[in-house]
Amino acid sequence: MTRPKVALLTESRYADPPPAARADPYVANILLEDAIVARALDEVGIDAVRVDWSVFDPEGFDAALFRTTWDYFDRWPEFSAFLDRLLPAVPVFNPAAMVRWNVDKHYLLALARAGVAVPPTVVVERGEGRPLADVMDALGAGEVVAKPCISGAGRRTRRIARGAAGFEDHAAWFRRCVAEEAMLVQPFLPEVLDGGEISVLLFDGEPTHAVRKRARPGDFRVQDDHGGTVEPCALEAGRAAFARRALADAERSCGARALYARVDFLETRRGPVLIELELVEPELFVRFFPDGAFVLARGLRRRLASHGR
Repeated sequence: MTRPKVALLTESRYADPPPAARADPYVANILLEDAIVARALDEVGIDAVRVDWSVFDPEGFDAALFRTTWDYFDRWPEFSAFLDRLLPAVPVFNPAAMVRWNVDKHYLLALARAGVAVPPTVVVERGEGRPLADVMDALGAGEVVAKPCISGAGRRTRRIARGAAGFEDHAAWFRRCVAEEAMLVQPFLPEVLDGGEISVLLFDGEPTHAVRKRARPGDFRVQDDHGGTVEPCALEAGRAAFARRALADAERSCGARALYARVDFLETRRGPVLIELELVEPELFVRFFPDGAFVLARGLRRRLASHGR
């Protein structure tokens, strides 16, 4: 029986990095996580090949799994055209409808309407001449975080305080950003500095593990791109329940079922508050819980069988 062949989609920087790059801890983690996933896929009878998305040809593949396509927001027109070509050509995971829904942070507004605890959020659309001060007034916030609706890794993300020195520079920066792309603005939540951000990973609908991400001293961005750190933490019942609820509402909203998901949230006195729901190319942190990769692999095997592959 022929084994299914699946592409693990990455980007040019990580497809085949030279030895010097492989020594970098950030790149080493990418390669380690992909190796753990590939090994789990192999054990359930699936061949996995890491491929740069920008040169990927689906011919000969039975499916594609988005993994570390972490330049998509810097190359959005090109990536969007790639999705147009890819999605009709081969089964993708997560599913096409979910990918389209999740790449744009407008989805947070949909989840808020569904009753998920999300920080108060204002989206200023591209070209909209709404001053940052007016947005902050509408939110009732003296300090906010602003970031693009299509972004990742802390790109164009700023913490801005109304009374701080340099506010006018921030307001001018915000105007320049809005001239180019839609921007999302939310009140700054200080809990990110105290307890960090919790991420719960779900594979095939089941929470498998959790990590805590912390910003480096003097910053608020928890991504390791900006010096943040990550460590395993307990998958407590409340954390798992919040993650399940957020994912279920997302699946209802976009009409698709997730093979994998990462639910990022802050723990506050009012309860957990969703920051991001990552359904396209989240870091999976299976290096802390390799068994999770086998849950992912078995789920993918079942879905390929349902596609007759």
